[in-house]
Amino acid sequence: MSDAVKFLTSVGQALSVMGLYPAGHPSRERAVDASFDLLRQLVQGETAPRFSFLEGDVIYGRQVVRELAGWEWGSRLASAGIQRIEFLEGVERDEYAGWLADMLQRIAGETPASAEARQLYPGSIRYGAVEVRGAKERGLESIESADGAEPPSLDAEAEAIEWMHREVQQLGRLPLLEAEAVVRSLSLAMHSQSQIRLPLLQLKSFDQYTTTHSSNVAVLAMGLAEYLGLGSREIRQFGVAGLLHDLGKVRIPKEILVKPGKLSDEEREVMQRHPVDGARLILERETRLETAAFVAYEHHILLDGGGYPRLRYARDCHYASKLVHVCDVYDALCTDRPYRAAWESSRALDYLAERANLEFDPEIVQTFTAMIRQWNESRTLLEPPDPANAPAAPA
Repeated sequence: MSDAVKFLTSVGQALSVMGLYPAGHPSRERAVDASFDLLRQLVQGETAPRFSFLEGDVIYGRQVVRELAGWEWGSRLASAGIQRIEFLEGVERDEYAGWLADMLQRIAGETPASAEARQLYPGSIRYGAVEVRGAKERGLESIESADGAEPPSLDAEAEAIEWMHREVQQLGRLPLLEAEAVVRSLSLAMHSQSQIRLPLLQLKSFDQYTTTHSSNVAVLAMGLAEYLGLGSREIRQFGVAGLLHDLGKVRIPKEILVKPGKLSDEEREVMQRHPVDGARLILERETRLETAAFVAYEHHILLDGGGYPRLRYARDCHYASKLVHVCDVYDALCTDRPYRAAWESSRALDYLAERANLEFDPEIVQTFTAMIRQWNESRTLLEPPDPANAPAAPA
């Protein structure tokens, strides 16, 4: 991570110097040389290093670079339509200098000599927008994978979610930065191919349910929010709410969570406390996560007022709660549980339609169904974690 920080810092320094001096000036050439040397070191240590710039955050691969939070040049690049950059093997010094000049022109709002620039770096430096469709419309180099590529692995995200749950369970601490980093990483995975996909996890053991379900609901909630045309900030806000909707389950004994048979009345009472516990855990640690707290509290309340927890007075639930409720039930139905096998997607969609106007908002169900039928859904198997190699806190 330190090499990535040094390299990006050098990019900012090179762009600053290039803005002051004309081509060929010694100061300009020295700044480009210094930055290119750091790039070569970075490429030697990792194949195709990739950076993303999203709403003030810098993401290296799939990890948020905390040292560069609010990095000015990242925001400038993103505003110029450069939200992703990937460096492949074989980048040469002249290619790199030409790319920096291109970036400087884009940041200044000028149209670069694209034809000449593309001759300089034909595929060695790939860049563009996170939104695949927008990248093509703006004529930028896309970095998406080809159709038919394998869906991205979500092992790192699953490990981060497991670690988050342990932090809450053992220390009562909600690591918000890591939660937001997971959501941003899932968003990148959704847009990593030539069309938007829904990368979902499939559990291998019932112990993994809370982890896989949290990730899947976050993906489905972000997908649905995007399908509805909401803004990027709202999309990730709904993603965080989906990720944390079952947070209260960290206080439920494991034997109840994975019990194969019917729950007793006492066990059901314990299980039904998790919405209240989850909302309390969120509000106690992060008062700015109001939407996530609403969702944690309301995601089991039915449209007709049933469900749990019981409301003292009849009222409408938060829109995000109704949206996450649909995503929550769909993924639960499509996942193996101790007491039943997973349903096919079509059967789960039929259930949502049958329960619209009673349990679910009918407009949300209709839109969700259209999204599932239009966008490809891929479920990858999550291997059980090795107890001897428990993941540490995400860097």
